[in-house]
Amino acid sequence: MNDNDDKTVLMPSGKALTSVRSIKLSYSLSDGASRTQHFSRAFVVGRSDTCDVSLHDDTVSREHVRIFPVKGQWQFEDLKSTNGTYRANQLVSSGVFGSYSNVLQLGVGGPRIQLELPETDEPTKRLRTESLEGIARRYFESDATQDVGEHTMLVRRAFKQIKRKYTQRYIAVISLALVVLISTVSVVLYQRNQLSGLLELTASVFYNMKELELQVTDIEIKIEKNIESLPEKSYQESRQMRVQIAEMEARYDTFLEQLGVYEAGMDADERLILKMARVFGESEVDMPADFVAEVRRYIGMWKSTGRLKKSVSRALDKGYPVIIKNIMLEYHLPPQFFYLALQESNFKIKTVGPPTRFGIAKGIWQFIPATARRYGLRTGPLLELPRYDPRDERFDFESATRAAARYLRDIYTTEAQASGLLVIASYNLGENRVKKLIRQLPENPRERNFWALLQQYKIPKQTYDYVFYIFSAAVIGENPSLFGFEFDNPLSFS
Repeated sequence: MNDNDDKTVLMPSGKALTSVRSIKLSYSLSDGASRTQHFSRAFVVGRSDTCDVSLHDDTVSREHVRIFPVKGQWQFEDLKSTNGTYRANQLVSSGVFGSYSNVLQLGVGGPRIQLELPETDEPTKRLRTESLEGIARRYFESDATQDVGEHTMLVRRAFKQIKRKYTQRYIAVISLALVVLISTVSVVLYQRNQLSGLLELTASVFYNMKELELQVTDIEIKIEKNIESLPEKSYQESRQMRVQIAEMEARYDTFLEQLGVYEAGMDADERLILKMARVFGESEVDMPADFVAEVRRYIGMWKSTGRLKKSVSRALDKGYPVIIKNIMLEYHLPPQFFYLALQESNFKIKTVGPPTRFGIAKGIWQFIPATARRYGLRTGPLLELPRYDPRDERFDFESATRAAARYLRDIYTTEAQASGLLVIASYNLGENRVKKLIRQLPENPRERNFWALLQQYKIPKQTYDYVFYIFSAAVIGENPSLFGFEFDNPLSFS
C-alpha cells in the first residue's frame, strides 16, 4: 500500500469512510528494538502472527486491541483481552485518540504502542505561506532591487504614509495590550493555583473525614462488643467525633460549591451518579473521567430487563426496605446496601446458591456457613444440602440482615478503609483474590479506595460487574422515573 495516499476505507458497518490519512504506529519488541508502521485502515494488535502488528509478549492476548478510523478520528477497542488495555494508567475498553493520550499499554507492565496522528497537509500549507510572503515582498519591501510597476510604487508610498501616521498610536495600543495581557496571565495563573490548592484542600478534608470515621467506628465496635471496660469518656468521645464528622461534611460541601462540581447545567443523571459515589464513600473530586459513562452503560443494562422492578416490588410487598434501611443506619452504613441484597438474591427468601469449596450460600444475603456462624447465625442440619432449611437462621430475614450489617461494617473499617464500593467488591468474593489485591494498597482512605483498585489492578469481571450493577441500581433507585422505571424509591419509605 502507498501509506501517503488518502484512502477509502470500508468500516464494519459496510459504510465507506473517505479521505482517511495514514497514521504512524510506534512500538518496541521484546528484544528492545523499536518498530514503526503506517496504516490508513483498521488494524489489529496482538500476540498472534496473523495480527497486523504482532507483539510476542506474555501480557498480550492473541488479538488484544483493534484500532480503526471513524468519521476522521482514529479510535481503539479492547478485544476482550485477558490482561486489559490501559491508557494513562487507567483500564479502558475503548476510546478516541487525540483527546488526552495517544499511548496504549497492553496489560500491566506490558508493551506500549504509540499512535502519531496525521498533521496538516504540508504542501498546501507551504504554498499558502509562500504566496503570502511573495505578496508582502512585492508591495511592502521598499528596498527590493527588482523593477516594479507604477501601481506597486503607489501602494508602497500609501503604506509609508499610513505607517508614519499610526506608528505612535500602535505603540500605545500595543503597550496597553501588553499590560492587559500580563495582568490577565497573572490572574489566570493565580486562579489556577487557587483552584489546584482548593482541589487539594477539598480532597484532604474528605479523606481526613474518612480517617475520623474509621476511628469512631472502631470505638463504637468496642462499646458494642464490650471487649474492655470502657470509661464514660469513650461514649462522649464517640459522640463528639460524630459531630466533628458532620462539621467536616458541611465544610466539604462548601468546597464542592466553590469548585462548581455540581454545576447548573449538569445532567440530572450525572448529578445522581456523583452523589451516589459520595454516599458509598468515594470523593467526587477524585474519580476516573470515564466513571459516569460506565455507570450509564450499566443503567442501560438494567433498563433492558424487568429484574430490578420485580425485585424491588417483591421487597416492598414484604416490607424489607424499611427493615434494611433502619438496620444499616443503626450501624452508620448507607441504606443503599439494600441493593447488594437485591443483587445476591432478588429478595427471594429461600434462595440457595450452588455448592462451592466454601460451602453453600443461603438466604437473601447469601452467607456461606463460616461467615454466618462468625456473625452469630445458627446453621441448620441441612447445611451441606442445596435446600431451604427453616431451622437455618440465614433464612431469617431480620437476623440475617443484622448479621450482614455487622459484616459489612467490619469490611468497611478494615480492608475497605471506609470505601463502600470496596466493601461491595470484597463482599462478592470474600476471602479470596479481591481481598488480596485490596490489601496490597496502602492502608489509608486516600490511597485505598475503589478508584485506586481499578487503576492499579484488573479485578475479575464477575466482581467488576457485581459492583457496577449494585451501584447503578442504587442510582436508579434514587429517582426511578428519571430512568423510565415505574416504581417509587424503595428507601423513601420510613
